[in-house]
Amino acid sequence: MYIIEVLKSILFGIVEGITEWLPISSTGHMILLEQICSFKSVSPEFFEMFLVVIQLGAIFAVIVMFWNKLWPFKTITTQEGKKDIKLRMASINLWLKVLVGSIPAGVLGLIFDDLLDKYLYNHITVAITLIVYGVLFIVIEHVNKKRKPRVKKLTELSYKDAFLIGLFQALSLIPGTSRSGSTILGGITIGTSRRVASEFTFFLAVPAMLGASFLKILKFGFAFSAMEFVILINGMITAFTVSLLVIKFLMDFIKKHNFNIFGIYRIILGAIVLISFIVSR
Repeated sequence: MYIIEVLKSILFGIVEGITEWLPISSTGHMILLEQICSFKSVSPEFFEMFLVVIQLGAIFAVIVMFWNKLWPFKTITTQEGKKDIKLRMASINLWLKVLVGSIPAGVLGLIFDDLLDKYLYNHITVAITLIVYGVLFIVIEHVNKKRKPRVKKLTELSYKDAFLIGLFQALSLIPGTSRSGSTILGGITIGTSRRVASEFTFFLAVPAMLGASFLKILKFGFAFSAMEFVILINGMITAFTVSLLVIKFLMDFIKKHNFNIFGIYRIILGAIVLISFIVSR
C-alpha cells in the first residue's frame, strides 16, 4: 500500500508539471485523475491542500529556469578590487509589474476563495470552462492571424499591460479556466506576442501559487502524518522535474506554432469531464 500511494503521488506530480504550464487546465486533469487514481490513506482535507501545494514544485522550476531575469541583485568588482552588490533595475521593474498583475487575482481570491471552492469546484463548471476557453483560443488565434503584436519584448510590457493581464488571470479563480490559459489569452488579446504572454504568465505564477499554497497550508495546519508528508514531497519534486521539461518545450513550441491545438484539446477534455460526471452519477 505504501509503495502504491507513493507511485500515485508521482503520477499526480507528472500531471501537475505538464498541465500547470500548458494552457489546458491542471484542475480538469486532476479531477479526471482523482476519478481513476485517488489516494486511500489520506484525508479529504489533506488531498484538497495537496492539489494546491504540489504547485510549489512547478514554481521552483520557474525560479530556476529564469533566475537571471528574476534575481534583482548582481555582484560587481570595483576598481579597488572590492565586491559590491548592485540592484538590477530590469529585474526590479519586472517584479513590480508582476506585483501589479497579481493584484486582481490576489484581492478576489482572498474575498471569494471559500465561495469558489464551495460552489464552483465541480465537474460541470470545469467542463464548461474547458470548452469555452478552448473555443476562445481558436477564435482569438484566428482573429490575430494577420495582426502584428504590439509588445514583442518583455521589457516593452507596460504597467497597464501587466494589470490588464492580471485581470485575465483573475478569471482562473474559476476551476477549469487554466491560469496559464487565461493569462496567455489575455496577453495575446491586448497585443503581446505569444512569447511575452507565456513568459509573463510564468512570472505571474510565482506570487499567485506561493500565496495560494500558503493559505491552504495555514488552513490545513502542519499536522501531517508520515505518509502524507512523503506524498506531498514526492509530488512536489516530480512536478518540479517535469515542469523544467515542459516550460522548455512550450517556449520552443510557440516559436513556430499557435495555440489552436490546445484549444481543440480543451474542447475534447471538457467533453470527457462532462461524460465522466454523467457516468459517475
